[in-house]
Amino acid sequence: MVQIGIDFGGTKIEAAALDDDGRFLSRLRVPNPGDYDDAVRDVRALVQAVEAEAGQQGTIGIGTPGSISPRTGLMRNANSLYLNGRRFREDLEIAIGRPVRMANDANCLALSEAVDGAAAGARAAFAIIVGTGCGGGLVIDGRIVEGANGIAGEWGHVPLPWPNESEFPAPECWCGQRGCLESWVSGTGFRRDHETVTGHALEGEMIVAAARAGDTDAAATLERYVDRLGRAIALIANLIDPDCVVLGGGMSNVAEIYDRLPDAVRRHTFSDGWDAKIVQAVWGDSSGVRGAARLWPAGT
Repeated sequence: MVQIGIDFGGTKIEAAALDDDGRFLSRLRVPNPGDYDDAVRDVRALVQAVEAEAGQQGTIGIGTPGSISPRTGLMRNANSLYLNGRRFREDLEIAIGRPVRMANDANCLALSEAVDGAAAGARAAFAIIVGTGCGGGLVIDGRIVEGANGIAGEWGHVPLPWPNESEFPAPECWCGQRGCLESWVSGTGFRRDHETVTGHALEGEMIVAAARAGDTDAAATLERYVDRLGRAIALIANLIDPDCVVLGGGMSNVAEIYDRLPDAVRRHTFSDGWDAKIVQAVWGDSSGVRGAARLWPAGT
C-alpha cells in the first residue's frame, strides 16, 4: 500500500503518494481555499487524484498548522483560523471514508528529515520552520514527541530569550502574546525588523541580496537575525540537547546563516562546548508532505 501525505499550508494544500522506498508516485497541489467546507472537499479530491495516478489506495497522513487538542478533539492554534474549533480529522475521515492520522506541520518536517533526510541517524532531531510563521517539532528515536497536551515543540510561541534593551517593547504576536519567537525569527519577523530599524519595507530576498552586495543596514539586519535565531536554538539546546537541528521554510535558504549560527548558539549554551549539527532540510518544501505520509509506517 502506498503512503499518502497531505501538507496543509497557509497558501497551498499539497498531496503526494510515496512508495515504500520514499519515491514520489504522484504529487499535486491546489491553493488553500480559505473556507472550511471547501478545504475538506479539496483534501478529499487530492487524495482521490494522487491515488488514481499511483494506481492504488494508500494510508493517509496530514500535516497541519496548529494541533488537535487531546481534551476536546478540536483543532487549535492554526494560523488558517477557520480550522480552529473544528473536528478536522473526523470530518476528513467521514469525507474520505478511511482513517486519517494528523500531526503538526513542524513535527512532519522533523519526521521526514529523521527518516531519510538531514537528520537521518540522529537520536534526537529538532526541526524548525522559519517561513511566514515559525514552528518546531521534535523526533526522538524515530518517533514524534507530541507531549501530554499535544504542544511539545511549540517553539515559535515562547519568548525571545536573553532580550536586550533594543528589543523592548516586544512586538505583538497573532496568538495574543508579545515577543514570541515567531515575531522575531520568522521570515515575516525578519522583514518587520528591517522596516522598524531602517524605515524601508523590503521583501526578505531583497534584504539578503542587499546584505550580500555590501549594504550596511541590510547586513546589520541579517546579523541581528542570526543572533536572535542563535539564542532561540540555544534555548532548545539547553532543554533538549538534540544531535541535529534541521531548518526548513524560506529563511532556511539563506546560506550565510549556517556558518554563523553555531557561534551564536554556543554563546548561550550552559556547557563547556556545543557541536550539534545545524543543517538545512534535505527535502526542502517536500519535507512536510513526506513527513505527513510517514505518519503511517511503510507497509501498514
